[in-house]
Amino acid sequence: MSLSVRPQRRVLVTKINRSQSFAGVNSSADRPFRNLSPFTPTVSRKTGSRVSRMFSMSHKSPPPKVPQPNRLDEVYEALKKGLTAYLEVHQLELEKLSTQIRESKRNSRLGFLYDLDKQVKSIERFLRRLEFHASKIDELYEAYCIQRRLRDGAHNMVKAYSTGSPGSREARESLAEASKGYKEYTENMCLLENELESQLGEFHIRMKGLAGFARLCAGDQYEIFMKYGRQRWKLRGRIEVNSKQVWDSEEMVFLPLVTEFLSIKVTELKSLANHVVVGNVSCETKDLFAALPQVVAVDINDLGTLKLSLEVTWNPFDKDDQPSAASSVNKASTVNKRFSTYNQSPPDTPSLREQAFYVSVHQAGLLRKHGQW
Repeated sequence: MSLSVRPQRRVLVTKINRSQSFAGVNSSADRPFRNLSPFTPTVSRKTGSRVSRMFSMSHKSPPPKVPQPNRLDEVYEALKKGLTAYLEVHQLELEKLSTQIRESKRNSRLGFLYDLDKQVKSIERFLRRLEFHASKIDELYEAYCIQRRLRDGAHNMVKAYSTGSPGSREARESLAEASKGYKEYTENMCLLENELESQLGEFHIRMKGLAGFARLCAGDQYEIFMKYGRQRWKLRGRIEVNSKQVWDSEEMVFLPLVTEFLSIKVTELKSLANHVVVGNVSCETKDLFAALPQVVAVDINDLGTLKLSLEVTWNPFDKDDQPSAASSVNKASTVNKRFSTYNQSPPDTPSLREQAFYVSVHQAGLLRKHGQW
């Protein structure tokens, strides 16, 4: 996929089977967008490596002091596109399962139909929750727009009374009232902006490795430091023979933020006190709101000779007990396997329990026929 770099904006294509440039720039100056050919670096997992959650209640950002309405508009549009894509993906999966149920009612066993029906109900519950979540975000955004219009009106009143003659008592009282309203609407916008930020879900980031195009050599050690608001992720890796890479951490969960950008710093560890900063980039994150996992690549240095590959999965909810979108979609492969397994034998062949039941019914019919029942 492709992501734009601050301050550029660019729409991405959400696919996991291809890797494009997640171009970054040095924090001191902007650079033009760079493309990247696909690559698949090999990453080995160390023992005990688990997904980390770099946030708790203390990591959540406090309400901002100054609202950012233009930035919120961009994040809201990207969020709506991501939620719409989520709904479309699960709606297609629901239609697919419903079709399988209709086609397999006559030639499948009850266990298989029960499994399909259970998956259909699970996806339906997830869709209802997703629709409710989208409606809640719309309500928050509408309330935010109302407060923004009131704030703009109060700002115009303050400007008008300030430029006029403030000598009269009525003018001073009107100016004080308009200033009070402007402050109140600003605080309301900040609170709504913070509340909307808490509804953005989670970014599950998985480390896939570095690509150096003959820059990476066996024995090289790198340290990657990611900063996203108050959230931090530091990991170290080593390049081994056969281009294998070993990292002490592979997965991280970040809370999406409205006004912050993802900062990535890569350092090459040459000796105990000799560390060389390869690159320090800042990247846009609003394009990561997508229904399917995305493989992105970050240009670490100016020439693009060192790139960082990441797999990003967006979860619209930040609860551990929520039904995973990937689990609902990935069940289709299991269903297809079971479907093919059941169809290998004739569907009309009764099981042993069914045969015993048919025999008992037949015997009861004979007894009734001969008057011995």
